[in-house]
Amino acid sequence: MKITIITVSFNAEQTIADTLQSVSSQRYGHIEHIVIDGASKDGTVAIVNERGSHLAKFVSEPDRGIYDAMNKGIALATGDVVGFLNADDFYASPDALERVARAFDSPDVDASFGDLLYVRKSDPSSIVRYWQSSDFVKGSFKRGWCPPHPTFFVRRKIYEQYGGFNLEYKIAADTEIMFRFLEVKGIKSIHIPETIVKMRTGGESNKSVANIIHQNREIVRIINAGSPKKVSVGKFLAHKLVSRLTQFIKRPRAKSLVAR
Repeated sequence: MKITIITVSFNAEQTIADTLQSVSSQRYGHIEHIVIDGASKDGTVAIVNERGSHLAKFVSEPDRGIYDAMNKGIALATGDVVGFLNADDFYASPDALERVARAFDSPDVDASFGDLLYVRKSDPSSIVRYWQSSDFVKGSFKRGWCPPHPTFFVRRKIYEQYGGFNLEYKIAADTEIMFRFLEVKGIKSIHIPETIVKMRTGGESNKSVANIIHQNREIVRIINAGSPKKVSVGKFLAHKLVSRLTQFIKRPRAKSLVAR
């Protein structure tokens, strides 16, 4: 089984070398790594050209934002399963994609997702918060539940059947596509109870209070558009706040940091 990893970048010269190294050092042998760059104006392109000898495809051109670039990557993908690794993220261990591949041993599984660690941008060894996910239960999105998108892997045929990212949403299109696949279309998923990805803090969705507010407004709109019963904004935010606060308290057990 081939896994396609899509990395979207824009002016990521400080971190993209780690991302490239993270994918190229995976022990799993059937990986297609695609980088879609938004015509970076810093040293990103030079770093990718220097460090990306393992890449299957590298495109650098203007786009309409991160989700447009992700859709470009999906269109180029030839793997059986597709996942995304942002240009400031990296895998928690060299065995991460082996663990993902095992999750798809059953032909009934359409998607998998795991746990994620937020780490300090200046010190990736320092844990900020631990996003521990859980198996999907219908109705979970209304209670503020959502898988970490960088750990979300889907069979390519699901994108072909149900479409890619909805560019109507500027910050929460990743939530929309997971909600659409899991809640609306009912694809079969499995939770991998291990840390799959480490993410540096300071991403687009949470880099400012305004972006956090905008993202949550989009998420409520997404849920209400796809649900017969509307979600209360207040109840949704209360559930999400509790969920996020626990992420700053919980810490992963040592064995969850290394894929079995």
